[in-house]
Amino acid sequence: MRANLVSPSSAHLSYAIRDIVKFGELVRRYGVEITWENIGDPIAKGEKIAPWIREILHEVVEIDDSWGYCPTEGFREAREALAAHVNARAGARVSADDIIFFNGVADAVAKVYGFLSPHARVIGPSPAYSTHSSAESAHCALPHLTYDLDPENGWLPDLVDLRRKIEKNPSIAGILIINPNNPTGAVYPVEVLEQIVALAREFGLFLVADEIYIHMVFPGVETVHLSEVAPDVPAIVMRGISKELPWPGSRCGWIEVLNRDQDQNFSAYVDSLVAAKRLEVCSTSGPQLAVPRVFDDPRYPAHLEARARMYAERAQEALRELGSIPGVRVNPAQGAFYMTALFEHGALNHNNRLPIADPTLREVVERQCKGAAPDARFVYHLLASTGICVVPLTGFYTPHPGFRFTLLETDDAKRAWIFRTLAQALRDYLESDKGAA
Repeated sequence: MRANLVSPSSAHLSYAIRDIVKFGELVRRYGVEITWENIGDPIAKGEKIAPWIREILHEVVEIDDSWGYCPTEGFREAREALAAHVNARAGARVSADDIIFFNGVADAVAKVYGFLSPHARVIGPSPAYSTHSSAESAHCALPHLTYDLDPENGWLPDLVDLRRKIEKNPSIAGILIINPNNPTGAVYPVEVLEQIVALAREFGLFLVADEIYIHMVFPGVETVHLSEVAPDVPAIVMRGISKELPWPGSRCGWIEVLNRDQDQNFSAYVDSLVAAKRLEVCSTSGPQLAVPRVFDDPRYPAHLEARARMYAERAQEALRELGSIPGVRVNPAQGAFYMTALFEHGALNHNNRLPIADPTLREVVERQCKGAAPDARFVYHLLASTGICVVPLTGFYTPHPGFRFTLLETDDAKRAWIFRTLAQALRDYLESDKGAA
């Protein structure tokens, strides 16, 4: 070509959650039935939408506006309703003008980082969620900046590490919080959130909070929305309906802009996000009209509570199977619907393996494992041996070897089989000490 077509940012785009699918599809060609534990789609795992929510969606379809364009920022009635929810928990802090709809939180992530100055960095947690880490890295064509989540402390943020990195890197302009956390399932206590807010205030930073799972905190676990502990720090909170209705196919998310009046530069940056939305006209219309109708329905709190209890019970079910395997650390999830298994130091070596019946497939796995991270080697063996597809933890921008799996399977017998098979595979893999991949 006359000119190089490839952006230097493209080298920083990765999404381990779907990257593993390519190898899973290859394994399936050898007759292995795949159980997809790599992605957080409740619908794909058999969850059904509550009938009363379906009724609301049927009503929305009858509204003519649901078939056309909406204002760039979103329907006024939906934004007013969401602003009222924020103000009900945090005081009169936002207006409808501080709510902006996007085509899912992923679209919001792309815009938030994509229209940030390439010289302004947002430091995020490690393990990182791939959508955030890739978008932040790509916007400046540099490796993503991270602060540690501590597996010895329930995967909570290492605030000493966060402060040290902010002090050493003056390009850091913002801090990303993912609460409840994906991939670890950790939920941040109020005091941890308050300390992160204090750091942002001290160093003149803004905050990005991904709260897509904020209404999926397990019974007995305490946390709050960022809006409740950030009265004066500029912030962008990301929310959506893909997980809590659940309706991932709606592609309906939004941001809540907090304390815009505290900083003129931050306000101008938010204006650029709206300008970017204006170029694509608007976000999907119909789901926006469903949001206030569902959120304000008196049945919705019970709906959220029931789902949180369900996932809490499944987390305990997984912990019973996986929690006592030598060489593996499993912190129980406190929210969302993921858990992470961490391999302890020295548990893995290049001789670990699982039995693979098909000799040709065994050779395929051997080739795939060459140069792969130790936890990725386990994931490849697990796929070929059992058909269970999980995500290697090192794919989440962390040096910690392990893997993430979901709590989504609705079939009780199959879910029990998944956890039981994972546990046995871990034992077999860690006890093996010879043989090729």
